[in-house]
Amino acid sequence: MNKAELVKQIQKKKSFLCVGLDADLEKIPAHLLSLEDPLFEFSRQIIDATHHVAVAFKPNTAFFEAYGIKGWKALEKINKYIKKEYPEIFTIADAKRGDIGNTSTRYAKAFFEDLNFDSVTVAPYMGRDSVEPFLAFEDKFTIMLALTSNPGGLDFQTFQDQNGFHLYEKVLQTSLTWKNADRLMYVVGATRPEYFQKIRKIVPDHFLLVPGVGAQGGSLEDVCAYGLNKEVGLLVNSSRGIIYASDKEYFAKVAREKAEELQQEMSKLLLTHFE
Repeated sequence: MNKAELVKQIQKKKSFLCVGLDADLEKIPAHLLSLEDPLFEFSRQIIDATHHVAVAFKPNTAFFEAYGIKGWKALEKINKYIKKEYPEIFTIADAKRGDIGNTSTRYAKAFFEDLNFDSVTVAPYMGRDSVEPFLAFEDKFTIMLALTSNPGGLDFQTFQDQNGFHLYEKVLQTSLTWKNADRLMYVVGATRPEYFQKIRKIVPDHFLLVPGVGAQGGSLEDVCAYGLNKEVGLLVNSSRGIIYASDKEYFAKVAREKAEELQQEMSKLLLTHFE
């Protein structure tokens, strides 16, 4: 999927909602546990219930890798299902990989070629040669951690040098010099809205994947006030607030309602921003 196709979906659905598929056997409704593949079935029902307002789905690979080969097969089935039933939707493998060149190339092949995801999240700590192998894949996107929503993110990411320059700013600026940097997106937590203005000055045209709205306390209105660009440029993720809104047999119906509530809020904010 290319950027224009993603923007078209955002405009059509009046939504920039990304639904996180953090399928946890300890949290999914109990009636699913007797099925052959509860991870897939839970995710499938969430996908079917929310696809009309979501522009992206983001399986967190750790929730599948934890169950070994069964989990990996479930992850593969989920992306194949999305590609078959809802090919217009952008898929994100939330894997947070990061290693040196040859290893990164193999990670990229795993997620882009074998599993056929549209994008994958990566950690930039090891620098250029850990990220550029992902960027070599045409019509695929690499979503790099920039400023995360977890409390510990402040341990290093906002460290300032003698000129008052933050580490996350250095990471953003440096990444723009890498080959195929136009295929980069960035993770920026919704719990850090005060930093969005600085971030948009450095990467005005790139998409930002924004976790932290809802369960983590981030404000969608604040994110939009400082993060929207001319193409919207945001994918706001909600996981727990949608997929675990109910643990009953009608969980998918409740998930649909929660996703629609977020989409309605997004639609209003878009109307205000672009009027």
